[in-house]
Amino acid sequence: MPIDAAKAIAAEPRSTEISWDHKDIQLYHLGLGAGVPATDPDELRYTFESRLHVLPSFATVAGAGMGVVGGLSAPGIDVDLAAVLHGGQSITLHRPIPVRGRATSTSRVAAVHDKGKAAVLVLRTEAADGDGPLWTSDAQIFVRGEGGFGGERGPSAGGGQPDREPDRTVERPVREDQALLYRLSGDWNPLHADPEFAKLAGFDRPILHGLCTYGMTLKAIVDTVLGGDVTRVRSYGTRFAGVVFPGETLRIRMWAGEGRVGATVTAVERDDAPVLSDTVVDHT
Repeated sequence: MPIDAAKAIAAEPRSTEISWDHKDIQLYHLGLGAGVPATDPDELRYTFESRLHVLPSFATVAGAGMGVVGGLSAPGIDVDLAAVLHGGQSITLHRPIPVRGRATSTSRVAAVHDKGKAAVLVLRTEAADGDGPLWTSDAQIFVRGEGGFGGERGPSAGGGQPDREPDRTVERPVREDQALLYRLSGDWNPLHADPEFAKLAGFDRPILHGLCTYGMTLKAIVDTVLGGDVTRVRSYGTRFAGVVFPGETLRIRMWAGEGRVGATVTAVERDDAPVLSDTVVDHT
């Protein structure tokens, strides 16, 4: 069997040392579209080193970690990369991420769920420095055709957003070159740059990284609902529901509750085609 769930979960975690500084933070923020307008004081918090704070979704690119491809090479897992989809992502913050840091990143397969026609791998990365835990990040990876092995089904998708109009709606443009800039934070998949490779994958042109949309959405929520204060974010999760093409516009609808913001993200130019769903930010 291509996936041996028991062997994958029992495998020893893999650890690596990671580090970052203000240049990594600034590059990541610029890759999310920060810095427009360039002299806006609210944007300078993302782009100017003397005022810098760190958007929590930076955890997805801080150092190499196991990553999706690395996780798929774990013991007990032997799958076709063409059958793999990044289905969801979540982060739990244990304290604010510093502008400059050095940490130990420990990665493992935390769970393998049987969805019938697909398996879902939960790849967990935990980062800690000398002062203790920093963050826990979970990537949910769908592997088509690998279900039906008799494992637990795992949690179902969230129940969606309230049946009422959103409290806030904002639109965020995706620059034509945004995927090229976001790649510099570490995801070099040619799907996001090479038109010929994108066609082989079934797209008429390169697509934006899902984790770029993920970061753009968190920035919009922080800026719109949380007063620009990144330290208020406690956790952030979403489910990837569709693709985004550079040059499109994201429409982000937000529902504010007690200590929680729910959101959906759609592509404006494609009749509000779903992009992210079951999106939740828990905050103070």
